[in-house]
Amino acid sequence: MAMCDICGKTRSSGNNVSFSNKKTKRVFRPNIQKARVLKNGTLQQVNACTRCIRTMAKPPRGL
Repeated sequence: MAMCDICGKTRSSGNNVSFSNKKTKRVFRPNIQKARVLKNGTLQQVNACTRCIRTMAKPPRGL
């Protein structure tokens, strides 16, 4: 199962809703990418969702 190593985001479920308002179950999957992250001074490859990758790319606040 796809899971973000940083925030723990996994799949969630919901409904497909047709024009006639019939509801069938569906799955929302997170966009998981392999990314290299600097952890404890070393580069490590992690499975991260795109939201976490964007957040890590931001400069720290106050700079």
